[in-house]
Amino acid sequence: MALSAPSKCGPWFALGALACLVLPAVPAAAIVGGAPFADRAIARHVVLIVGGHSLCTGVAIAPDLVLTAAHCVLSNGKYRLLAFDGRRTVVKDVASVTPHPQFSLRADAPDLALVKLAPPLAANLAPAAFSDRRAPPSIGDRFIVAGFGVGVQGDGKTAGKLRAVTLVATDRPSSQQLSLTDPRKLGETAGFGVCNGDSGGPVFDERDRALVGIVSWSGRTDGEAVCGFVTGVIPLARYRYWILETAARLGSPLEP
Repeated sequence: MALSAPSKCGPWFALGALACLVLPAVPAAAIVGGAPFADRAIARHVVLIVGGHSLCTGVAIAPDLVLTAAHCVLSNGKYRLLAFDGRRTVVKDVASVTPHPQFSLRADAPDLALVKLAPPLAANLAPAAFSDRRAPPSIGDRFIVAGFGVGVQGDGKTAGKLRAVTLVATDRPSSQQLSLTDPRKLGETAGFGVCNGDSGGPVFDERDRALVGIVSWSGRTDGEAVCGFVTGVIPLARYRYWILETAARLGSPLEP
């Protein structure tokens, strides 16, 4: 079940675009495998990010601040966020993008960025609570992953609808990387998993639905860029100080 650290310039499936994202490899998009639509309790935290020839997902951590994957917002394109509230859609302009200073195309780099929204604020955007989990997850721990990516790999028409599914931790979780897989398939055959457009999507602890990570990539255990096998996640505990410090500097202070 070991998944070699994916190279962001090699056999790696980044999930930020509908075809080929900002990176040479394709970032993660929508959840494949017949995943159901997310319930309102999850949907109120999650936004769709469009611009720079890509589609990604993000999660609100303050009324005017969204956390996403850095590879989703690498270009100089103009980004917009779409927040949904039942039948109503609110479009928000982006004031600034701040990637983690150590982000690069290396596999072990923190694939995280903070997106500051321009006023006025979206009243229907509910910040997600951070998990108080400090130790790395154990193999078998369960997490809820949500994203606006494609529901069928290669079919961009299935993107844009928020789906969510429960996956389990595998492959010796660490503070730098968390690998998740469909508990029915365990990465041996295709099942539930992120795909194009799911990059930047939130990962919640199933026990309390607190935010524990951000979706970064998808692939097979042998490193091949494909959806439905292993979902790569950036755990947030290691980067909590950077998130708090940057949020305060951007004028959106968070509770420690």
